[in-house]
Amino acid sequence: MHRASLPVRLAALAVSLVLFAITGGTAAAVADDYINRDLMPTGTLVAGIDVSGMTRSDARELITREVVAPLGEPVTVDAGGTRFTLPAAEVVAVDVDAMLDEAFLPRKRAALPKRVVDRVADRPAGTKTDLKITLADATVDQWLAEAARSIETTPSDAAIKLEDGAVVFVPSRVGTSLDVTATAGALREALVAGVKTVEAGIIHTEPQITESELGPAILVDISERRLYLYRDGEVEKTYGVAVGTPGHPTPRGEFEITQKRYMPTWVNPGSAWAADMPRTIGPGPSNPLGTRALNINAPGIRIHGTTANSSIGTAASHGCMRMHRWDIEDLYERVEVGTPVFIVR
Repeated sequence: MHRASLPVRLAALAVSLVLFAITGGTAAAVADDYINRDLMPTGTLVAGIDVSGMTRSDARELITREVVAPLGEPVTVDAGGTRFTLPAAEVVAVDVDAMLDEAFLPRKRAALPKRVVDRVADRPAGTKTDLKITLADATVDQWLAEAARSIETTPSDAAIKLEDGAVVFVPSRVGTSLDVTATAGALREALVAGVKTVEAGIIHTEPQITESELGPAILVDISERRLYLYRDGEVEKTYGVAVGTPGHPTPRGEFEITQKRYMPTWVNPGSAWAADMPRTIGPGPSNPLGTRALNINAPGIRIHGTTANSSIGTAASHGCMRMHRWDIEDLYERVEVGTPVFIVR
């Protein structure tokens, strides 16, 4: 705003004082005050914008352009690489008229002579009015809830499963969710301050079982007469096995090792094929289980050693999976109780 030079302002002040002296001040003061009733006092700041000497309508237009419009521009919320846009104009309301009313208060409260003298002398008589802003909290909360749903992922454990006759290791996944409370606070601060980018708070939930906790897995392919030992998704070792005869087939499905037996004792199952055999056979060269046995949760079915080496690679057992002595002793050291066993055709 153009300001008159000091001599001119002093001259104007002198004229005003003379008017007061000649007319008693009242008529001239009232006329001057009426003519300038809609002008902002010098030194008036509204939301940080200098509106000194402006009319109410000019000040409103300036505040709308410099304050309200920028606050209404969209805000980007970055949620771990996923970006959302909040239409700020729908949730931000600035009460420009209330700010202007407050800015006029010093003028309204001042005595008539003071108002005239302050204006003529261009003396700072205004005030600083803070931003008057309200947020549509319910709209913000609803928007945050929708954003939270779109990025939420539940943690998943690493797993081993059978797909198309092959062992598949499913990797674990960390769960993610929006920290709604923290993000809401940061977003509201940004909306009031005019900040246009907000980093959302993200909560990470670790899976209960990771890849390193899976351990090994066994795949037995009946048609190949092969046992595959997997670790970390890769075949660690393969072994030849004997499988069940057509009359005593090896069961197919998903099982697990329930017991590891060192130098096991064979117990007669009471089946017809074992009718002429003793009730038990202790460890030794005549033991049908060999030197090691791995029980699985299929009744009477084991992975075990044998002295009948010529049977390996054939369908010769009563449902169990036989292995060479040196192979079962090697496998025995590589697996634990709970190791999954997948048997496929």
